[in-house]
Amino acid sequence: MRRDIPPLAEVRRITEKKRDAWWTVLLVDPVATPLVRLTAMRTRITPNQITWGAFLLGLVSAACFAFGDWRWLIAGALVYHLSFILDCMDGKVARLTGQGSVFGAWLDFVFDRIRVALCGVALMAGQYDRTGDTVYIWLALAVVGLDTLRYINSLEIFKIRYNMRKQIKARVREARRAENSAEVAFMEDLLRNNPSADIEHDIRKTSNVSAAGSEAGSEPGSEPGSEEATDVPQKPQGQVIDLQQEFRHRFPVYLRMRSYLLRHRIRTHLVSGIEFQMGVFIVGPLLDAVIEATLVSGALLLVFELAIIYKLLLSTRDFTRTIDSFDRDEVATAA
Repeated sequence: MRRDIPPLAEVRRITEKKRDAWWTVLLVDPVATPLVRLTAMRTRITPNQITWGAFLLGLVSAACFAFGDWRWLIAGALVYHLSFILDCMDGKVARLTGQGSVFGAWLDFVFDRIRVALCGVALMAGQYDRTGDTVYIWLALAVVGLDTLRYINSLEIFKIRYNMRKQIKARVREARRAENSAEVAFMEDLLRNNPSADIEHDIRKTSNVSAAGSEAGSEPGSEPGSEEATDVPQKPQGQVIDLQQEFRHRFPVYLRMRSYLLRHRIRTHLVSGIEFQMGVFIVGPLLDAVIEATLVSGALLLVFELAIIYKLLLSTRDFTRTIDSFDRDEVATAA
């Protein structure tokens, strides 16, 4: 029995993400986090072994779905939820015990995609065998396709944002190398690291900081509830760049909603891959309404993905304006 595992409150702080899906925050973390502490204290189970366990439970869930009867649908839904709890535990155990690895992250991602594909095909095949309705064949393709689309889109958006940040940081370093000034900070990161901040106040203060160029703030790692909890944490003498400025200006209501959700650790992407899976593999089977749950979950997933794409479009415009401002500054300096 390990004695270096901290109390449950500290385990929550270490293992739970500052932003997560609402399904995870409300229905998974209250169960998974105490199990993580118990697992770390009393067993030698590794995160990769937990990943394998989640995958095997996913196979059991797929087998239940394949039978098609409503009793098996309920069993499959319950097993799928247990599988997802284990899937959340592997990362938490890795963060708590320091056993995380690059290969473990790859294994977790691949097993997740295989589990969704197998459960999607098994669920729809079982319902097709039960009813003979060919719509389930198309739904099987839709489930696999939408899950793939979600994660491909997420990866590409991450790459685009990373490249935009990389270019901006390169320009800032080039412009300030002689001054030996602090590196650039991004509004997204500052708000992510301080979810309790009042966003509208943050934006006003950040605008003042950017204009002054030298106001010192708290470190990005400040904990919510401290004296700096309502301020954007800033790097000393650093420049804050907001690549979501146009989006925030167009949708001020979003700021209030985002602030409220983040205070409860819930990310604003309310229907992502996780909620889509739960709608298809848990809500639908439990209500014996597979077609309706799949259609609603798929439609909501597409709506939120389109919203993210639109947000990215506005972000690229902010990026272009930022780069143009660097060019104008260089021309002015040369003149």
